[in-house]
Amino acid sequence: MIKLNNITKVYRTKTIETTALNEIDLHVPKGEFLSIMGPSGCGKSTLLNIMGLLDEPSGGTIQVDGQTISKYTSKATAQFRNKKLGFIFQSFHLIPDLNVIDNVELPLLYRKISKKDRREMASKALESVGLANRKQHFPNQLSGGQKQRVAIARAIVGNPTIILADEPTGNLDSVMGDEVIEILTKLNKENNTTIVMVTHDERMAMKTDRLIRLYDGSQIA
Repeated sequence: MIKLNNITKVYRTKTIETTALNEIDLHVPKGEFLSIMGPSGCGKSTLLNIMGLLDEPSGGTIQVDGQTISKYTSKATAQFRNKKLGFIFQSFHLIPDLNVIDNVELPLLYRKISKKDRREMASKALESVGLANRKQHFPNQLSGGQKQRVAIARAIVGNPTIILADEPTGNLDSVMGDEVIEILTKLNKENNTTIVMVTHDERMAMKTDRLIRLYDGSQIA
């Protein structure tokens, strides 16, 4: 589902060069739940952003769902990302002035889908994460765990084949974190959704199919 071959990422200024990723080779088969761990600054989020076509590598090739991605700024790539990928972030990234169902609908606005169908799809996504009764609430009326579940509903509303989650339990207590992992595991097992999760939590990582570790931009395990 995801193939990274010899991926490097280098940030350069006039005076310094920083290698964020160093020759990463990683294949994620369809239906796998993969976790990525490592200390802060080791390149985890950079790697996830490259997988999600949000950032461009300095070298190497990337394939997503059998497609080799070479032009990251094209309209076609943006459409591909919207159709194939769902994103979950540590800080939720909900729009405070929109209610829950409007937040969940956002990815569908970039597709040719009627308002009625968008509503139905968003309602179904919210039901799947146990928030059918919170459609009209606003983000400031929700707990951290509820916000993250809204973020998951937004990520899955368009039926993506891949979900990329960056520290999805990082701002949650252990109980709420367990609930989020249970939802992701259910999506993985029942829908065969491929999931790649960055985490600092060894306990959460142990609940996934496979764990890889990064250190100073290199894969060490």
